[in-house]
Amino acid sequence: MHYSQSASAYAPVVDLEFDDDKNDKKSEPLANDAHRSKIPRLLLALCVAILCSVLGFGGGILVKQTIHPKPPPTSTACKNPVIRREWRDLSVAEKSDYIGAVQCLRTSPSKTGLNQTLYDDFPYVHSRNGEASHDTAAFLPWHRYFIHVYEKALREQCAYSGPLTYWDWSLDWEDVTLAPVWDTILGFGGDGNEKDLESVHGHCVTDGPFARLKVLYVEKFPYPHCLSRGFAKGENLTRYSAALKPAALDELLHTPNHATFNLGVEDGPHLSIPRSIHGDFSTVTAPADPVFFLHHTQLDRLWWKWQQVDAKSRLEDYSGQAAYASSSEASLRDPLPMGDLAPTVRVEEMMNTESGLLCYRY
Repeated sequence: MHYSQSASAYAPVVDLEFDDDKNDKKSEPLANDAHRSKIPRLLLALCVAILCSVLGFGGGILVKQTIHPKPPPTSTACKNPVIRREWRDLSVAEKSDYIGAVQCLRTSPSKTGLNQTLYDDFPYVHSRNGEASHDTAAFLPWHRYFIHVYEKALREQCAYSGPLTYWDWSLDWEDVTLAPVWDTILGFGGDGNEKDLESVHGHCVTDGPFARLKVLYVEKFPYPHCLSRGFAKGENLTRYSAALKPAALDELLHTPNHATFNLGVEDGPHLSIPRSIHGDFSTVTAPADPVFFLHHTQLDRLWWKWQQVDAKSRLEDYSGQAAYASSSEASLRDPLPMGDLAPTVRVEEMMNTESGLLCYRY
């Protein structure tokens, strides 16, 4: 709080005059008259000082509030945030529950009104709404909302009660194709089988819980095919892994603003995984591969960690291009459309993972 008035505006009035003409009797010396006149003046000054103190008009209070403003009130809507955990930290039962819930989406009705399942809705919406967030300031907040909607579907449609999980590929950066997420029993299956049918940018996945999963789209076009992967090898794999090194991620976390960090994540680790895995993961309908969500939850974790470095300022730090090839500056009031999957929200609602609409941490 800051008041523009000067201190003199609140100074106590001490120069009062008394009319002695009505009193003809001068029974007291002049010195005693002066002593008596000081008493009401002092009492008045004391009362004014107390009043100023109560109302907060004192100079010391003004200085204190100007230099050290009170922090903004925090939301109380998120009292018990869910802790999202890394895939290899889940128990056998927890991994099975998560995989079961993802498979359940394949039997749940679509929310888009199309002849497909709720599982198919996510690659469909990503190719039509999510694509526009790429190469813009909205890349991280749009995908934060996207994986939140996915988590909500797992919970509400498939009774999943565990955390949304992430794949920390910085632990596997030397060879991401050997990561535990590709386990054929407690994972999402492995590489496409080169001896099997050729599919999109690779071969059909023939092992694990998503073997021969039917995928409906490639990019924005209907093209039914089997879930495909085609792991990179040799120098190609090594080239893509550079952005996943812990040192490279640490450098990202030290970038000064959202615009730099956002594009650094998108052009770095975000692209490294699709280029290493190929198949459906390398298309705009990448959410057809269930590992997409573990990948993007890890990217969201990086953003969360970057925000926590200086939460006071970075929870509101949002800058960059509002749209691809646009000169308009991004705003916290920009919308994040989710098609028919969920209501449109604004960027400002995605900035804090414990805001109330969101309620999680890492």
